[in-house]
Amino acid sequence: MSAASSGFASPSVPTIAPVENRINRETDDFLARLPRPERLSADQRRGIIARYTAVLEGNFIYWMTGAYLAVTSDPARAIILDNLQEEVRDAHPLMLRKFAIAARAVPTDSDALAINRDLTQVRLFIGRLSPLPIVVMMTFFEGLIRRFMPYLADLAERQGSTELQYTDVHGECDIAHTEGLYRVVEAELEAADNPPVTDELFEGVTLLRRLLETTITGHEAHAQ
Repeated sequence: MSAASSGFASPSVPTIAPVENRINRETDDFLARLPRPERLSADQRRGIIARYTAVLEGNFIYWMTGAYLAVTSDPARAIILDNLQEEVRDAHPLMLRKFAIAARAVPTDSDALAINRDLTQVRLFIGRLSPLPIVVMMTFFEGLIRRFMPYLADLAERQGSTELQYTDVHGECDIAHTEGLYRVVEAELEAADNPPVTDELFEGVTLLRRLLETTITGHEAHAQ
């Protein structure tokens, strides 16, 4: 009797359902806590866009490069490399810089300092090059950013901006990026002989979510 006909999955085939479920819960909870744009002042809107820019502009490619260096399987490397090539070829950091300028939200020293501690923790986490936790973090991030783009665009429009290439592009391309990264997680689970899904696997998700919460509020709610 085959594994399929017996009703049991083959132990050699990894399941990412627990990972996907946890990522979806974290994403839904983060988005549900976002302040309503119409209740924010112009300075609060500017701060969110500026801190977001300070986080993403100089770090996303570094994080994804860390994932590329960390993964152990060829299929995972191929998917991540394709993501990196698109980021570099299409100059996504430049798109973000134009977005921030048009929204009058270029990051200041104060914006950079507000996120510095939490950003440092994410950078140090990436530096450990732990394959599965890194790709789980990046999968969470790509999926969240795709759903966050309408909110970010709303903030920019309320700032008088019509420069929405960044949010338009990432609202579309991050769908494919998220699907690709789930395949990376699956490949790495298989390469690691399908380890149990524990909280350690989501360390990067926790650190990144903390950073994103600071990006929204402008202060370190989780500071120790």
